[in-house]
Amino acid sequence: MGNRCPFFSLINKGDNMLSKNNQQSDIIAAVSTAIGNAGISIIRMSGEGVFDIASTIFKGKGNFFEYPSHTIHYGKIVDPGKDEIIDEVLITKMVSPRTYTTEDVVEINCHGGYVTAKRILDLLIRHGARPAEAGEFTKRAFLNGRIDLVQAEAIMDLIGSITEKSSTVAVTQLEGRLSQKLNSIRKKLIEILAEIEVNLDYPEYDFEEVTISKCVDIVNEIIVELESLIESFDYGKVLREGINVAIIGKPNAGKSSLLNRLSGKNRAIVTDIPGTTRDVLEEYVNIRGIPINLLDTAGLREATDEVEKIGVEKALEVINTADLILFVLDGQTGFEKTDQDILQNVSKFKEKTLFIVNKTDKTDERKLKEIRQIIPEVIEISVLEDSGIDVLEKAIQNYVNKTEIDTQNQVIITNARHKKLLAETLDSLKSVLFAADGGMTLDLIAMDIKEAAEKIGNITGHEISEEVVMNIFERFCIGK
Repeated sequence: MGNRCPFFSLINKGDNMLSKNNQQSDIIAAVSTAIGNAGISIIRMSGEGVFDIASTIFKGKGNFFEYPSHTIHYGKIVDPGKDEIIDEVLITKMVSPRTYTTEDVVEINCHGGYVTAKRILDLLIRHGARPAEAGEFTKRAFLNGRIDLVQAEAIMDLIGSITEKSSTVAVTQLEGRLSQKLNSIRKKLIEILAEIEVNLDYPEYDFEEVTISKCVDIVNEIIVELESLIESFDYGKVLREGINVAIIGKPNAGKSSLLNRLSGKNRAIVTDIPGTTRDVLEEYVNIRGIPINLLDTAGLREATDEVEKIGVEKALEVINTADLILFVLDGQTGFEKTDQDILQNVSKFKEKTLFIVNKTDKTDERKLKEIRQIIPEVIEISVLEDSGIDVLEKAIQNYVNKTEIDTQNQVIITNARHKKLLAETLDSLKSVLFAADGGMTLDLIAMDIKEAAEKIGNITGHEISEEVVMNIFERFCIGK
């Protein structure tokens, strides 16, 4: 078969286009646990020759080289030059390829603390290792083909998870659910290119119309899949990064009490004196698996002194930048002119505002009805009696997860890099439909399909530049 079509080359590319040219055999070492006093610290080594270093500095029972793979042994780390014992340790020997990096790996569990871990690390470096760069262990796992780029980024997300739900999403990506979805899409695109290749190599059979029709059907199916993934990003981004939620309202409406209730702490001072809160108070909370930075603001009113005036100005700034606003009204006083002024301030942010009536235990139906007439959709709560809080939390969840994404059963994206590339893939596939509708030839249609397949490959690492890889892994912590 001839190879006049340049797009067929995608089919024969390896799983990782960087791996062949980036095999590294030098030994890297780093402390993989957090610096500070702890029960243990772990120093990790990876690369060809780690067992030579380990046998030189580790003194235990038997010959290190004869230890079976994936076994742990007790002994001492000794500085051979000084014949000095540095620490009693447990050492783990792991033979390639069944390791995190697919290389020979040694892990040393020593007593926790900065000094001991650093002395052992320095000893490893003096005997031939070099300090690992940020994320270099995971980078080697990627370059050696054990994980793809999506899974590598999921590891970073897992380390940085701040709620159980965000951790669950990271784990599903680490397990490969998103990768499988993307690889399936890429495979379909490559199969289309293969069919186009055959059609161009055997023009005498004139299958062009059939091929274009089939391409359009498959591209339409892929577009639906891509749109679903892209739609999931807003919720995925929230799970990964959290949102800023501003609590606003007039003085003494119960804003600080609500902050304390949602955070489970006495974070803010609560008194019956209006204007107690002068500055913006922040508290991170977990509401139904959603990481939220609550911002308790000064009561919005005509300021009576210079300090309160600054607090009100800060509150107005927070309203502009918050992802969600909780406008708390005082059910005890009913709707007042101050509430009307605040309502005007947030009118342009109506789409991102939840209206809450507090102190329902201290009011009457007449005042509540008056508020409902002005603001039809209100959430009625009593922080004091702990009523309506579950309704409020559900409303926050619904606001964040508008499309009711099920993180247990749906594949979602949480990474802005992935969303950008998926959006570019979608544009390329829409160009395919436009070209097909306009009567373009197969070779021109194939250009957009090839571009789409490459964009998917950019996400998983099938098609990726070394510069992008460096940029991703330098965000990791050293030792991972």
